[in-house]
Amino acid sequence: MSTIDKSIIRDIKLAPEGHLKIDWVSAHMPVLSSIREQFEKEQPFKGLKVSIALHLEAKTAYLAKVVKAGGAEVTIAGSNPLSTQDDICAALVEDGITVFAKHNPSPEEYNELIIKAIESKPDLIIDDGGELITLLHKDRPDLRENLRGGAEETTTGIIRLKAMEKDGTLQLPMVAVNDAYCKYLFDNRYGTGQSVFDSLNKTTNLVIAGKTVVVVGYGWCGKGVAMRAKGLGAKVVVTEVDAIRAVEAHMDGFTVLPMMEAVKLGDVFITVTGNRDNIRGEHYKVMKGGAILANAGHFDVEFNIPELKALSTNVRTVRNNIEEYQLEDGRSIYVIAKGRLVNLAAGDGHPAEIMDTTFALQALSLRYVNEQYKALGKKVVNLPYELDESVARIKLESLGISIDTLTAEQIAYQDSWNV
Repeated sequence: MSTIDKSIIRDIKLAPEGHLKIDWVSAHMPVLSSIREQFEKEQPFKGLKVSIALHLEAKTAYLAKVVKAGGAEVTIAGSNPLSTQDDICAALVEDGITVFAKHNPSPEEYNELIIKAIESKPDLIIDDGGELITLLHKDRPDLRENLRGGAEETTTGIIRLKAMEKDGTLQLPMVAVNDAYCKYLFDNRYGTGQSVFDSLNKTTNLVIAGKTVVVVGYGWCGKGVAMRAKGLGAKVVVTEVDAIRAVEAHMDGFTVLPMMEAVKLGDVFITVTGNRDNIRGEHYKVMKGGAILANAGHFDVEFNIPELKALSTNVRTVRNNIEEYQLEDGRSIYVIAKGRLVNLAAGDGHPAEIMDTTFALQALSLRYVNEQYKALGKKVVNLPYELDESVARIKLESLGISIDTLTAEQIAYQDSWNV
């Protein structure tokens, strides 16, 4: 059966536009292209089935094609109903990849499509937010019989995996791609920082300069968002629950406040914690009128929308991807992309050059876990530093940048205690 016959997508006729998008990003992803050349020669996934759940846009599509170039039979689903691009899905189907994804399906259809992605009983998985791993352990363990391991993209997913490992329920090795240096130093910081404001500017058509931007959470993503907000001329307030990160935010020049105080000042709120209910009913009651809420964490739980709706007399869509909640006292609060991941649900995600290194890590992680799964055990696994560094070296080469190498004497000095 062909991938066209097996797939469930919106419209195969959209493929030409999708191919153009994939061609554009692939031309700006030299690291992943270098790995593709390796995979084409080595065929590390020959005869294996790989299931992927990621935000289904052009850069993800190119990763799927790279994995297929390594010999895999690839099936892919979207990890967020609003970030899926139907033309990309169609293009991937034409490229021989089975796709189960549509933009903005119903919750029931979304769950069905995710399950379809693992019905092939995959040997390896690439996951985002623990979508596949949860199904394979909780709802459909019968589809896990061939599974060797996989790689996880996000902080949220790794939190889930570590909880499963602690409980003794994780039944395979999963590489924590998010914890690789080339992921959190560049993707989380520079990628999130830029793509959040790309999406906000596109969606609202409002200026950031002069506004007070409240960044909820000062992890690597929060640092990137705060840095970009400052660069755009905003006054930046950070809220935190971690004392060390709060001190860091203070030393970086930002105002640090509890949320109950920050909500009285903020014009724009950007949540990046991976946790739920960071902004909730008590906060909405004192929030400035006209405040804009955007989530750059993984799931749509970072601000409590049901509690906001309960306080509202009317909800209306005032612009594409903007809903206005009108409160009883006349204030309005605006929610971007229904509280889902703003840089993908209301934009095109991180820049191609950023995802180049991240998806290179994903591809190498998949090969690593396939080669070492018997020895790795049933746990969350860190990507070896050597693979992380190899991605950085390919990136430098693609940029035409050279660096120094330690001399034999320097290595001996560094490795010796008796100097």
